[in-house]
Amino acid sequence: MVKWVSNLTKESVVDIQGLVMAPESGKVESCTQQDVELVAQSIYCVSRSEPRLPFEIDDASRPETDFDKEDTTYVRVGQDTRLNHRVIDLRTPANQAIFRIQSAVCELFRDALRAQDFVEIHTPKLIGGASEGGASVFKLDYMGQPACLAQSPQLYKQMAVESDLERVFEIGPVFRAENSNTHRHLCEFTGLDMEMAIKEHYFEVLDVLDNLFLHMFDGLNERFKHELQVVSQQFPYEPLKYLRPTLRLEFPQGIAMLKEAGVEGVDPLGDLSTEHERILGQLVKEKYDTDFYMLTKYPAAARPFYTMPDPADPDYSNSYDIFIRGEEIISGAQRIHDPALLTKRAVECGIEVDTIQAYIDAFKYGALPHGGCGVGLERVVMLFLNLGNIRKTSMFPRDPRRLAP
Repeated sequence: MVKWVSNLTKESVVDIQGLVMAPESGKVESCTQQDVELVAQSIYCVSRSEPRLPFEIDDASRPETDFDKEDTTYVRVGQDTRLNHRVIDLRTPANQAIFRIQSAVCELFRDALRAQDFVEIHTPKLIGGASEGGASVFKLDYMGQPACLAQSPQLYKQMAVESDLERVFEIGPVFRAENSNTHRHLCEFTGLDMEMAIKEHYFEVLDVLDNLFLHMFDGLNERFKHELQVVSQQFPYEPLKYLRPTLRLEFPQGIAMLKEAGVEGVDPLGDLSTEHERILGQLVKEKYDTDFYMLTKYPAAARPFYTMPDPADPDYSNSYDIFIRGEEIISGAQRIHDPALLTKRAVECGIEVDTIQAYIDAFKYGALPHGGCGVGLERVVMLFLNLGNIRKTSMFPRDPRRLAP
């Protein structure tokens, strides 16, 4: 039997029958199960692996710190090699933990919103026109009609609120035809979206999001300690710091912090660049000791036409972004629910009203004030674990260069 077993290839699937016993030496040093060992009595090969693996699981599981040593002889498995053979790559302990954590984020997202009277909905991903505007849309032929893949459930979330559901959320695929080969962009990702009616002030949405993210962060830290530890063994990271309640800053405050730090090229009535967001994240961490914060009251010129203007100052808007470790994870706002104002803002922004008439018509029959946002699941997990690349948190990533496996 020993001779036969020695010829089994690595990663073959086997059934072993035997006795579970305490090791005589006290600990089994070379295995993950160190307190017990199996005295085999019989073994069966269920599925034999090819003799040559694309890479060794041990190499793919090696801690990043091992490669910092000057005299290292370890083999680093490249990202493309990992993704080309993703089934094998997913067998590493860290990847197993990452996708259990990703699953937990969805579970915690649902739990938090259901506890606040939200209803889960499912909206179309095949639509007749771009849901976010612009050219970043995947076009296709739909039974002889032009169609595209949904960039967002935006319109349908709003319509659901106006149908008197009032508070809705969705977890589903989102498609963006952006030729962005960065560490944080994907052409297909999982969107965590929510939309809700507003009674008095758009900060009601921020209150819900505050509760939501604190619930998710607390849940991961309390219920998934083992998985977090496994990830940190291969990809060491500093645990996320966050305040209770979450820090909220207004956009002018953020601009003032950047200018005080001597940052140049900051537009007080424009949007923040990715680099400015990163620097502001560092400044916030130094001043408030938090990796997670909300930035409200963005300039109206930096937001989409359907964003509600600030009633006290038309240069600004009832909008917000949310950041983790200096990177944006959410861009949201109160939406304009008045058809006349929506039409006016579209004209001011140079949008042909005819192309969005169906959107405007959705608010003609009595519309609740409302707001919401969307967040990418993969980006949240990437930043919570500080993994540095979104492809590590997408099981089978789709970016401008990758359509397989």
